[in-house]
Amino acid sequence: MIDRYSRPEMKKVWSDGSKYDKWLAVEVAVCEAWAEVGEIPKRAIPKIRKARYDLKRIDEIFQTTRHDVTAFIKSVTESLGDEGRFIHLGLTSNDIMDTALSLQLTEASDILAKDAAELTAVLEQKALEHRHTIMMGRTHGVHAEPTSFGLKLAVWVDEMRRNAKRLEDARENIAVGKISGAVGTHATVPPGVEEIACARLGLRPAPVSSQIIQRDVHAQFVTALALIAASLEKFATEIRGLQRTEVLEVEEPFGEGQTGSSAMPHKRNPELSERVCGLARLIRGHAVTALENVALWHERDISHSSAERIILPDSCLALDYILNLFTGVMKGLKIYPERMRENLHLTRGLVFSQKVLIALIEKGMSRNHAYEIVQRNAMRAWKEKLDFPALLQKEREVTTCLSPNELASLFDYSYYLRYVDDIFQRLGLLQAVEKSKPH
Repeated sequence: MIDRYSRPEMKKVWSDGSKYDKWLAVEVAVCEAWAEVGEIPKRAIPKIRKARYDLKRIDEIFQTTRHDVTAFIKSVTESLGDEGRFIHLGLTSNDIMDTALSLQLTEASDILAKDAAELTAVLEQKALEHRHTIMMGRTHGVHAEPTSFGLKLAVWVDEMRRNAKRLEDARENIAVGKISGAVGTHATVPPGVEEIACARLGLRPAPVSSQIIQRDVHAQFVTALALIAASLEKFATEIRGLQRTEVLEVEEPFGEGQTGSSAMPHKRNPELSERVCGLARLIRGHAVTALENVALWHERDISHSSAERIILPDSCLALDYILNLFTGVMKGLKIYPERMRENLHLTRGLVFSQKVLIALIEKGMSRNHAYEIVQRNAMRAWKEKLDFPALLQKEREVTTCLSPNELASLFDYSYYLRYVDDIFQRLGLLQAVEKSKPH
């Protein structure tokens, strides 16, 4: 399913053709390195650079060898003639497989980085647009104090920037090659050959390796993807919550002729956000498998290999998909400021309870006594569906401390948004607005 809905660029990275192309690129780079250090004739290199493999032939050979690398090598050497004897000289399978895998993972990282940057840009634009769109802030699912929809999105912007740094760090650590022989001693292929070959491939040589590149770097990569997916799940869960019928402050895009239920024609479900949440769980599970792949027997065993053939492509494909899916949700999101204001008034002024509490304390009342007065009136307003400011106006201890004008001034929604621009300034978002203004 993931492969079906993923974009062509990411699907290409994980195709058999891409894998074998990278295997061949590693083999050729190693031959070029051998020639550079004088171990194989330089005249052989032009022919080696024209080496090819045949997918059908690889499959045929595999039926006998049951080993994909030996099948690949035989197919390549058949395309070369006498120069084929230099292919895979001094190497072990994982010299090719792990180094090529690093090429795939760095390529996938670059695609994901672009995806994440596009989503961040959309979030930045929406956050700026709605930085003063007041709405109810909720904790534990219950009305707390007013905030703005833009501030909610600004939190997401900051989180996506951290995610971009996590992905960058993971890419940096995974951009290593390993050309060190059967158990990493370089006995059959000297470090100089590894350095030359890796440089040609745009990778750093792993400072030390066993038969494999150590799997903590792969675990870091998948964990970075899982963290990005977890953020997307968080964002999507918020959209789902705000789309509930009783709230209805935002809605996912819903196309003409689209249906939400086979039974109920009225349904407009947040199914895109739900899809994001479901696939985020899949990627999170893959992070656990990646962590379990770190511990292998001695210089290596093969218990990680079968799992990686699933978790690495699937994590990249799934994250690429849900990043683009959620970017589409945010681009087409329907936002209802009027409904947000309606919901602000549902509790008849209770959201100002902390302001009243602070005002009474500032007038000299003890915190405990002030809290008891405010809570008692707040609970009565809640249970009896009464107006909170009106109750306070009848509370002698309140009116003794606060004049009618002072009390009325406390019930001002703009108070809660007075530092929003300062927060946006911290994020560097208002600077972009200022630069775009005509001078």
